[in-house]
Parts: sequence; structure tokens; C-alpha cells
Amino acid sequence: MAISPGSDAAFSSQKSTHSESPRSKKFPLTEEEIFYMNCRAAYLTVFKSSLDNIISKDQLYLALQHAGRNPSQKTINKYWTPQTAKLNFDDFCIILRKEKPTSKAELLKSFKQLDVNDNGSILHTDLYKLLTKKGEKMTREEVNAIINLADVNADGKFDYIKFCKLHMATNEQCLKTTLEKLEVDSKLRRQQFGSHMEGSPERDPSPVPKASPRIIRKTDQESFSNKGDTRNSSLATARQFKTSISFTITMGADSNQNSKLIEPHSIKEWHCVQSKGCFFLEEDGEIISHQYKMQIAQRSLVYITIKPLSLSQAEGKPSPWLSVDTALYILKENGSQANLQLLCFTELRNRETFGWTGELGPGIYWLVPSTTGCRLRKEIKPITEEAQLVYRDETGELFLTKEFRSTLSDIFEVIDLDGNGLLSLEEYNFFELRTSGEKCDEDAWAVCRENFDTKKNELTRQGFMDLNLMEANDREGDPRDLWVTLHSMGYNKALELTEACPFVIDIYADKCKPRIKAVHMEACSGQLEKAICKSVLNKGNAKVMDGYENIIIYTYKCDTWITSVIENKSDNKVIIHINNELSKNCVNNRGLDIFAVEVAPKSTMVCQHVMPLNERQEWIYYCVYSLIS
Repeated sequence: MAISPGSDAAFSSQKSTHSESPRSKKFPLTEEEIFYMNCRAAYLTVFKSSLDNIISKDQLYLALQHAGRNPSQKTINKYWTPQTAKLNFDDFCIILRKEKPTSKAELLKSFKQLDVNDNGSILHTDLYKLLTKKGEKMTREEVNAIINLADVNADGKFDYIKFCKLHMATNEQCLKTTLEKLEVDSKLRRQQFGSHMEGSPERDPSPVPKASPRIIRKTDQESFSNKGDTRNSSLATARQFKTSISFTITMGADSNQNSKLIEPHSIKEWHCVQSKGCFFLEEDGEIISHQYKMQIAQRSLVYITIKPLSLSQAEGKPSPWLSVDTALYILKENGSQANLQLLCFTELRNRETFGWTGELGPGIYWLVPSTTGCRLRKEIKPITEEAQLVYRDETGELFLTKEFRSTLSDIFEVIDLDGNGLLSLEEYNFFELRTSGEKCDEDAWAVCRENFDTKKNELTRQGFMDLNLMEANDREGDPRDLWVTLHSMGYNKALELTEACPFVIDIYADKCKPRIKAVHMEACSGQLEKAICKSVLNKGNAKVMDGYENIIIYTYKCDTWITSVIENKSDNKVIIHINNELSKNCVNNRGLDIFAVEVAPKSTMVCQHVMPLNERQEWIYYCVYSLIS
């Protein structure tokens, strides 16, 4: 709820304008990202996977239609010649770049040139002659399809103004439908193939592509998706993959229960600071979190830990976030934020606590929290009954329910980063950015202090409760804006915290008091991805693809999880197919046993994280990495 100065109404929530997507405002998509999102949506409406190939004219025509194009037969023939065997997703994207959607103005202009009477209609006889004899000639069937449209034809005339409106509306609806399908299908969103985040394809589809001995037929595509059928999988591998390598790692039961993280003996005499934060799961499966700067004044022995934050959940309610893995990457700042050096990460564990001990010199350090995403996942079970947030007494006065007050108290605990029992403007703004995408300025904060309970210019827990009660009153008891806040903070309709993991960081130093400050709340990617890749390259087991020495798979295991990283040293992008079907008692962060990733040239990327489903049982990681032709 973004606060602005003025009357009582000034405290009204601004979330109503963000209710559809309270987080989209923070990370607007670029034109390039929107283009590829539309490409994928259209492609995945026709095919099961971005790995499927277009193998007929009809498939190409249908995919282009779902992308909002209306190609003529000549256009189709331009890209699908008698020698064409297949087109892949990249080819499809390039075709869409060339075949721009026709604007309504362009369409009207072209028809006006045929309208000799300038009355908005064209005689069928004239239309037939013009469309089959001039310009990009259409077939009889294509013209008949236009003439037979009842809504735009009457008395032997074609109403092209109505047709243009219908054409544009149909194209828009096609695109909307494909995007909606992609949005609701979580498996398609998690494929992570064809996302093209590294840039656009550089090659053109050849107008006369050569037939390939490794053409993927539909039956081949389906064969390696059938679990347990090793005969079919072998057949698909022989036909499709250039080369494959595998990793097998067996982990014992309770392997991660061994206490390897040991506190320094004299830690009670050390200086200590603490900060809280939270991992938030986005709609697309991406995870964002707070990130921190730490300052060490003089060379010291340092002990750093991170663990899930315990909250006072109501009796009988689950606490799924307590089983979420946490880690902290420590990077040294050398002159600027852009120049960060990975030093270490908290790989030792004692129960739910992960930590690191070592010596750090004076300077500025970045602390970047991480979770694999294996346990922080989108909730699957449906919630049928919605918790009540507010009620009215016999006098009609509005109150927050006991359950909602308890949840708000937990939220307060999470956003009170320094743990002093009060919310500063800085802490409150992390909450605001998460829930509404806006910040509260100094003037609005002054009004807040005047109207709600504060201490030392900071908002108390009771003040935070009253702020939410006032929001409910401003909406006359309508809880929809309150639910926007709750969903943004990771709560479901039953007020269970299922899509967030609050954590706490403790820092001890023997020579000086460390300082820590939350500076960002952003996606766990970018700098974190680089840090994970570097640590796995330094410590992991490396295997080179047979015959392709520039493609290397690194696998790092600790007692808790296994991480794989792919390095592509070549000048071309590569597509790697990953098969985890023979792993046992395992779960990975992608949520799929079989998937493919695209690795940009001269780059490294995190392929997957894997953890045991049941920590008290043996788990076996068996993964096959194959280079797709």
C-alpha cells in the first residue's frame, strides 16, 4: 500500500491499479523479450515442445496464424520449398521477423485501391479478378474463403471495412489465446528452451534446406518422453543426439545430517550483527530476494550463517519454508559493484543452518542469498476455502480476524530486517516495492507517523496492523487489495506461507563489529548465476563431451544438493538435452525429468540443482547430457 500525504483517503492502497500483476511494474519486458515470448507462445500452441520441428506446410501455416499472421500460399511456399525437410523454432522466429503483421491502416489502404466507387465495398467479381490476377496472387480457395465469410459479405459485395476489423480482432484473439495457454501451463514456462535471453538468432532459414539424416519425426519426439522405455530412448538417442555423457552419484541416507558446521569456541565474545530477508517465488518460477552489503573495518575471523526464519505459525498449520535450502555467496567489492570477486559460500551445514568460517580483510563485501528452487516451488494443491480476513461486529465496525492479525504479525517479523521490533522507512519500502511496486516518500512517511503508532520515527507492530485495518475500511471491507499483499508475500488462500522463505543472516567477527545493510531486492540471477557457475567450475567434477572438447559439463556435490553447470567455449550456441529419468528419490529445480537448455556461445550457465525428495533415504543422481544435432 503506497502512502501519499493528504486526507485520510491519502492512505488508500494504490494496489488496485496493480492488482493484475503487482510485480510486473518492477521488471518491464523489453521489445525483444516480448517478441520471443510471443514466438514461444505461438509455437507451443501447435507443438508440445520448442524442440519439436515443423515438418509440414500445414504446421507452418497454423503456427504463423497463432502468431497473428495471415500468410498467403505464396508466403508459405517461400519458406517451405519441395526440398524443405523441417524448420525448427529458430527458423520460425526468423520468419516472424521478416513477415511483419499487417496493420489495420495498411490493410485498409490496400483495399481502398481496389474500391473504384469509394463506398467501402468491392464487388465479388472484381475482388476475384484482382486477388487472383495481380500482386501476390491468391488461389481460388483462398478468395472463396474470404467471399464466404457471412459477416462481411452481402448482395454480391465484400465489405472490406468490416473485414479489416474482423481480421485485426481475430489476430489479437489468436495471440491472446496463445499467451494465456503459455501462462497457465507451468511445465511449458519452466522448459527454459527457446527463451533467447542471450539475443536473437543470427542465421536465416535457408530457402532450400538440405534433408538431414537426423530429422526428428513426431514418433521419435514422443519416444524419449515415455518413462522407463529404454529401448525407445536408445532409438531416439541414436537418431537425434550427436554425443552423450552421464553422471552417477549415490548419496547415503541422512548424508546431510552430519554436523560439519562448527561454531568457533569463543564466539560469545565476538561482535555480532543480524539481518533478515526473504526469498519470494514469482509467477514464472523465478526467485527474488534481498541482497546485502557488509562492511568489515579490520581484518578479522568471521563466522557467517544463514537459515530459514522461524515464525509463530498457528498450531496445526504447516511450515513448508523451514525445509527450504539456503546459501549465501560472499563476494569482495573491488572498486565498484561491477567488479566483484567470489570468495566463498556457506557450503557447510548443521541441521537447517548453512555457514562459513574464515578470515576477511577490511573492505566492502556483497552477500547474495541463494536457494536452489528444489523445495521452494509453486503450490500444486488447490485451496478450496478462502480464509476470512475481516469481519464486522454488531455495531457494524470493521475488525481484522485473529488469523489475519497473526499473519500480519509474521509479515511484520519478516520485513523488520534489523529485528528491532520497528519498521524504518527503508524497511517499509522493501515491503512496498514487493506488494505494490511503489515507494513511500518522506512526506507520505511523515503523514504515516502522524496517524499511526510510531517510536523513534519508526512504525510499530500495532501501527502496521492499524494501517492494514484502515486499508480494509477504505475498501468498505472488500479484502481484494489485502489479498494482493498476502499473495505478493507468498501466502495462499488458507493463509499458509507456501511461496516464500524468510531467512535470517548472522555475522560474527572477532576484531570489529561488522555492518550489514540490505541494498536490493531483485531476481536471484545475474551476479548470483555468475557466482554459482564460478564456484562449480572451481570445485566440480568436469566431463568433456566426446568429440566436442569445447562443451564441458561440471557437477558439484555437497551433502545437501548437487549442481550442474554447462560451459560452452565454442563460437556457436548449443542445445543440451538433459535426462534425469533414472535418478531415484530426487527432485530438481526445473520440475521436469527431461528438458533441454540452450547455451549461448562463449558462456556458462547453471543447468540444474538436484536434492533428495526424502532426506532419510538413499538418493541416486543419474543424469545423461546429450548434444542435440
